[in-house]
Amino acid sequence: MNTLLDTHMAIWALLDSPKFTLKARQLIMDPDNTIYYSVVSVWEVLLKHSRHPDNMDFSADVFSKSCKDAGFVPLEPRDKHVITAGSFPPEVGGHKDPFDCLLLAQAIAENMSFLTHDSRLSNYQEKCLILQ
Repeated sequence: MNTLLDTHMAIWALLDSPKFTLKARQLIMDPDNTIYYSVVSVWEVLLKHSRHPDNMDFSADVFSKSCKDAGFVPLEPRDKHVITAGSFPPEVGGHKDPFDCLLLAQAIAENMSFLTHDSRLSNYQEKCLILQ
């Protein structure tokens, strides 16, 4: 199974956070699964780190390197991801977090599961894995 990690899920995995559930750990450790992180997440980390470095454990370059070191595969934004995001109904496209909107669009366009903790995204895709 191909799975795209939401930004916070990638961070929790890298930090071995107790917020990262056993089910999520099993999913990323399963050798039959390919785990992706998005360049969109690198951008999100960059912005959050530059605004509030005390609240963000990673700089963008450290986050990107750590994801690669963990064996996560980078997923770059493509035209079809933006077009998919543009086709969302207003309640999705109007989601307050544009990073989540684009990450979800990437997962849908690439036929991947999307691993998140954000229950607000549960209505947007049948492959959205909400792990709490």
